[in-house]
Amino acid sequence: MDSLQTGQMLSLSAELGSNNLDLAEPAASVARVDTGPHPEAATEGPAPVPTREPELEQPPRASTPECKVLLSQADALASGARLREAFEVYRQLSERQQLVAEQLEQLVRCLAENVPQGEAPAPAPAPVDGSSAASCALVEEEAGVATAAEATEVWDGFKCRKCHGFLSDPVSLSCGHTFCKLCLERGRAADRRCALCGVKLSALMVATGRARGTWRAGQQAPPPLRVNVVLSGLLGKLFPGPARASQLRHEGNRLYRERQVEAALLKYNEAVRLAPNDHLLYSNRSQIYFTLESHEDALHDAEIACKLRPMGFKAHFRKAQALATLGKVEEALREFLYCVSLDGKNKRARSEAQRLLLSLFSPSVPGDSQEHSPDILKLLAPHLRLKEHVKSMATEGTSHNLSKLSQENPELPHCSRQEETAARGNCSSPMKPAKVKGEGHQGNIKDKKGEEEKGDAASIKTGKCQEKKRKHCQVEPQDQEVSNKASKPDPPADLGAKTALSVPLASFDASDLECSLCMRLFYEPVTTPCGHTFCLKCLERCLDHNAKCPLCKDGLSQCLASRKYSKNIIMEELIAKFLPEELKERKKLYEEEMEELSNLNKNVPIFVCTMAYPTVPCPLHIFEPCYRLMIRRCIETGTRQFGMCLGDPVKGFAEYGCILEIRNVQFFADGRSVVDSIGKRRFKVLHQGQRDGYNTADIEYIEDQKVQGEDCAELMGLHNCVYEQASSWFHSLKSSLKNRILNHFGPMPEKDVDPQINPNGPAWCWWTLAVLPLESRAQLPFLAMKSLKDRLNGIRRVLAFISRNQN
Repeated sequence: MDSLQTGQMLSLSAELGSNNLDLAEPAASVARVDTGPHPEAATEGPAPVPTREPELEQPPRASTPECKVLLSQADALASGARLREAFEVYRQLSERQQLVAEQLEQLVRCLAENVPQGEAPAPAPAPVDGSSAASCALVEEEAGVATAAEATEVWDGFKCRKCHGFLSDPVSLSCGHTFCKLCLERGRAADRRCALCGVKLSALMVATGRARGTWRAGQQAPPPLRVNVVLSGLLGKLFPGPARASQLRHEGNRLYRERQVEAALLKYNEAVRLAPNDHLLYSNRSQIYFTLESHEDALHDAEIACKLRPMGFKAHFRKAQALATLGKVEEALREFLYCVSLDGKNKRARSEAQRLLLSLFSPSVPGDSQEHSPDILKLLAPHLRLKEHVKSMATEGTSHNLSKLSQENPELPHCSRQEETAARGNCSSPMKPAKVKGEGHQGNIKDKKGEEEKGDAASIKTGKCQEKKRKHCQVEPQDQEVSNKASKPDPPADLGAKTALSVPLASFDASDLECSLCMRLFYEPVTTPCGHTFCLKCLERCLDHNAKCPLCKDGLSQCLASRKYSKNIIMEELIAKFLPEELKERKKLYEEEMEELSNLNKNVPIFVCTMAYPTVPCPLHIFEPCYRLMIRRCIETGTRQFGMCLGDPVKGFAEYGCILEIRNVQFFADGRSVVDSIGKRRFKVLHQGQRDGYNTADIEYIEDQKVQGEDCAELMGLHNCVYEQASSWFHSLKSSLKNRILNHFGPMPEKDVDPQINPNGPAWCWWTLAVLPLESRAQLPFLAMKSLKDRLNGIRRVLAFISRNQN
């Protein structure tokens, strides 16, 4: 090995030591979601390792116009899917030493397009003769345990939508989605959106960001993220194994960052024993083995991770780097191409694929390129044929097609019986392609540093693999001391894995999902920033009195100001899936309450405040907790109506009132609100009552009695006369007073052609009564009158009295 590669290999452990193993996994469809800048767009890694031995490598000659034309022709042929012809042109450029890895970007993109996203990757190769004893002994046992079929036994809702692993320290955001706490804490300062819905969330930023220089001087850091108390306790009760495995994973990651790699491996071995279906554990342990230079074990774990999560970018990347280090260039290239198809913006995967392609074009001995050209075509042929079968593998089942693929593609490595068993497990619970694609949309590329370090490792190891390929050397045996320290414990039996991962319905108690305020099953659960969960209606009622959490007394003024309560999606789905009967009863009880509240004849909410009239606007300032609740219920039931009555020192409120209809509500940050309402109908109180602090009443509606004949003609004359009298009085007022009336009550309504067409009488009568300078007690009898004639005569006498006093 040359001195350059030796020095870079020695620094590999130090570079990988800072790599956070369980970073949020970049998914295939991140490029299609507007989640902010791409994490690798701003930073480039160290210089790539030479793909040929330094003593044989010659720098490319100055590009000639002819070579530029050939390169454009090759790119055009590749874009047109004429890959064989494109390969020949690239080979000619390589022979002239006019080809560098960066010029193969178009070819890599075209090859990657042959592995469409959302489809299964190529089958994993069987262990070769040079496999380590540890990995060979465990293939048969672990392949039967860690299958996708068993992984799906865990309800999908118990998985984090960023890392796609078991929820560890779940944190519920204000948008209603839940993620692992560490997944959120690893988010970049610029990423302030939920990975699922894209809603902007300042809560994604944690106080630890200040230590990384993300907060400016004088800028207040948001509070730290709080774990969902109810969900965390429930997951720990139902799944002690995976919950403990998540803790071990975090401990292993900490040890790995501290460069205690072998101690980290022990933690991961224990975690895999407890949760043998977690793809993150295998993927991260593969990275640990790679750091320990136990490459066969790294490849073995990466293959299991790929089977558990076929769309996992990180697992395929680690599989590719292990294959490259073992000298399996063609298989490594195929995996890197699949990584490019999953994430076309990932520069590391693309650059590694370009360098591997260049190594196949570039002969180790001048004039020997003809021997390598068939290798490229051999790689291309099964790759293209695989595309025709990969969709049927995803729909019909992998095990049905494994043997078929091996027969039709002799170039593909033969799959062992254990791998066919694992693939058969993939089909025991078929997964729809649309669902697999959906998983890709839920991931997000978050950590630039981790990706770069993975790429650095792959770059260094790629140089080593090409050295091995050209020298035709066997894989060197692993150091005995390292193998002993890195030996993996025996995995649990299948039955034990299923017991740990299946939902234990016997221990699933509805009391674990009871609201601490109403002591009933959660209905429309909402999680506060402090981590406590309540029913939406219960929380709103508490915030009417005090803007603090009912349990920990943490301030919730921001929640009250935004008034955007998003239901906790995972808890809603959890209750609906595992407590359907209890939820049905709870929903029935809620609907009965809403039906009772929407009754506009019995137990009608009464606002005891002022006089209200039909057709006249009545703005209200709501600040008392009982009336906040009353207004909210009127809106929730859909009636948007309540009664308005005058206060009475003896009876509590007046015997007659008016129904108001809410037209608009403007809320303030402190919970107060301004209600824009308008009068609709008059009513008489039959029976008074109370509900949750506000008054209610059983009522009957009253209407004017219609007259006919001579009485109707007399009523028409009186109606016209009083209207003219009221209009004259209004226009005789001072301009300032008139403007105040117009701003508050609006203009005077027009005279009706038929004064009896409205059961409550003409609108201008009520407008006139509202603006007349009368006490509320004097106005109340007009509201109770059922005779329009009596009401008009009363208004005429009041106008006459006011006119005499003005004169």
